[in-house]
Amino acid sequence: MTEGESFRVDMHAKVLDQRVVERAKARGLDALVYAPHFKRLPDVREEAEQYSDEDLLVVPAREVFTGSWRNRKHLLVLGLDEPVPDFVSFDDAMDEFERQGAAVLAPHPEFLNVSVSREDLAAYADRIDAVETYNPKHWPHQNERARSIAAEFDLPSFTSSYAHLRSTVGEAWTEFDRALDSAAELVAALKEGAPRRIVRRSGWRHELRCAAEFAHLGWENSYEKIDRLFLSGTEPTHPDHIAYDDRFDGVY
Repeated sequence: MTEGESFRVDMHAKVLDQRVVERAKARGLDALVYAPHFKRLPDVREEAEQYSDEDLLVVPAREVFTGSWRNRKHLLVLGLDEPVPDFVSFDDAMDEFERQGAAVLAPHPEFLNVSVSREDLAAYADRIDAVETYNPKHWPHQNERARSIAAEFDLPSFTSSYAHLRSTVGEAWTEFDRALDSAAELVAALKEGAPRRIVRRSGWRHELRCAAEFAHLGWENSYEKIDRLFLSGTEPTHPDHIAYDDRFDGVY
């Protein structure tokens, strides 16, 4: 773990392997939050532990898809004790996160049909711990809108690479003003609104990597992919999966 007065965290990546770890270290990160799509929390934890070492803390998290596929609201959640599936109602998900004392973040607000809205934030501002104010998939006006939303509700900011591609890891990070030694300390820092800076790279290489991530978005959100993943009702993060013991009603 890096010693010093700051702690640099890429707050959201979808990819994790040895090359990702090496890239994160080369870019001076202290931690990487790993939140892949459609993978259950125990598996995410296992991978995060496998790739964590004294130089890089990999923090397991879930980007939970609430609501239906056509109008889904993503929430980035750190510090869950028990798994929460995708495609449950927004209200039910928020209640479960509160019960578990997790840190709840709003990634890419008001972005397409995959994000929390101003209305959601107005209703849950006291239970959302930070709003993403820079995302490499955003256009400049969308990042400006996200900053305006965070300010409107007086919520702390965060940023991430939102890396679906290895090359994007470390393009943006959240820098806290003190060292954090564990995932639990990061969760606590988020929930208490600890001071932080929002930092990103610049220049033509950064712009190219942002463009590559945006191009990846079309494939990621294709109807064929979600149709293949969720029609059977047995996928790892589907509410009807046996792992959830019928505790959740899905909205699909």
